Amino acid sequence: MWRILGHSRLVVQLEAALARNSLAHAYLAVGPPHTGKLTQALDIACAANCQAESGRPCGQCSQCRRILAGQHADVQVMGVPKEASRKEIPIDAVREVERQASLMPFEGRCRVIIVEEAERMSPPAANALLKTLEEPPEHVLFVLTSAQEEALLPTVRSRCQRLELRCLPYDALVEALMRDHGVSQEDAQRLARLARGCAGLALRLAAQPRLLEERRQAMERVARVSEAGLSERFKYAAEVATAFSRDREEARETLHLWLQWWRDILLVREGVSSHVHNVDGMESLKGQAARYATGQVLESIKAVRDTLDALEQNANPRLALENLMMALPLERMRHE
Repeated sequence: MWRILGHSRLVVQLEAALARNSLAHAYLAVGPPHTGKLTQALDIACAANCQAESGRPCGQCSQCRRILAGQHADVQVMGVPKEASRKEIPIDAVREVERQASLMPFEGRCRVIIVEEAERMSPPAANALLKTLEEPPEHVLFVLTSAQEEALLPTVRSRCQRLELRCLPYDALVEALMRDHGVSQEDAQRLARLARGCAGLALRLAAQPRLLEERRQAMERVARVSEAGLSERFKYAAEVATAFSRDREEARETLHLWLQWWRDILLVREGVSSHVHNVDGMESLKGQAARYATGQVLESIKAVRDTLDALEQNANPRLALENLMMALPLERMRHE
């Protein structure tokens, strides 16, 4: 049972390979965040080790259950160490992968090594993995995931079979949430808007209502700060910078909320409110859409994107976020 939503083409491709007993030795799952890349990688691991005679992965046999529970001795998920000061996968982690790859499977048919955010491998780490991909052991299957495919070494990409996961159309995601996960139509429509077609995020929000409330509160804070003066903005920048030092992913998600907010303002300003994601904040969006010129909104979107890029390049978080707060418009503009 493949758990990925809305990618029947990929499922057909993988099932055909399974039927021929010819899974590739390495796959590269690419796509925006929250589109199901890790889910796809784990499903491939299940399929490669599933005990069912047909319909692999079954999701029910001991192999599938242990893999999905993160308890399988032959399936390793590698990514950026949580304690790392730099957000990169070090060469030591790849050397451990090489050691694992040299061992025969302990409890399954093959070893599966999943590399999350493979684009974050340091250059020495990427080159070390390349050597293993060039001469892979027969009993090892690699699955790399990446939201920034172009940041990977071309030679690494060329050694992998590419699996592209995309954001789903709104109607397709609503239908999948209702059909496959029993979500009501009203909730499915709301989740599909908030998730912007990212099935993984929609499912996460559906499974954890607390996250929806936390997101609502975060968006309300974004709306307030966007209308505030520099003093309050700098206080907010300091909070996000502190959060960044503690959890980079959480801080990046906060900036993506800002990006989404200004995009919604642009949509309202251009008369396409039906595509707004943050429908709960429509009143505030309309107020700010009337307040700012289109050029200001576009510059704000660019400023948020530039800040995300700067943080990816290890810029000083406090300085980068303060620059963002100053780049966002402060003065009310009168429109004729």
